Amino acid sequence: MGQPRELMDRATAAVLAGDLEALRAIYAPDVVATTPDEGELHGIDRFIEWNQTFVGSFTDRQYVPLNEHETADCAIDQGEFVGTHTEPLRMPDGQTVPPTGKQIRVRAADVATVREGRIVRHDFYFDQLDMLVQLGLMEAPVSATTT
Repeated sequence: MGQPRELMDRATAAVLAGDLEALRAIYAPDVVATTPDEGELHGIDRFIEWNQTFVGSFTDRQYVPLNEHETADCAIDQGEFVGTHTEPLRMPDGQTVPPTGKQIRVRAADVATVREGRIVRHDFYFDQLDMLVQLGLMEAPVSATTT
C-alpha cells in the first residue's frame, strides 16, 4: 500500500468516526475539494465545515468499499455511503431539512490526489437524486421505457 491509499483510508476513517480535526493532519491547508452539492471548496477550514454540515447530518456512518485503486499520486474509491439522517441537513439552496430518521445507502466515488504527504485535492461524486429519494424528499423519477 502506497501513501495515497494510506491517506485515503485514514481520511475515510476520520470522517466516519466524526474526527474532523484529524483531517487537518491528512489534508493540505490549501486543499481543493469538489462536491456535488456545494461545488468547489477551497482550504481546510471550508472542507471541514462541509464535512461537519453534510456528513454530520448522518449517524451510524459506514462506507462499504466496492473498488479501490491507487496510482503514484492518487487513490480512487468506489463504494456506498450508509448512514441514518438524524441531524438537520443543509441543502445547496441554504434550506435546512429536519432529520427524517431514514437510512440511506448512496453510491459514491472519490479521487484523492496526494503531494508531499498530504491530500491536496479531493473530488467527491455521489448520487444526489438517489439520496433525496431515499430521504423521502423527492419522488423517484419515472423510468423511460421503450416498446
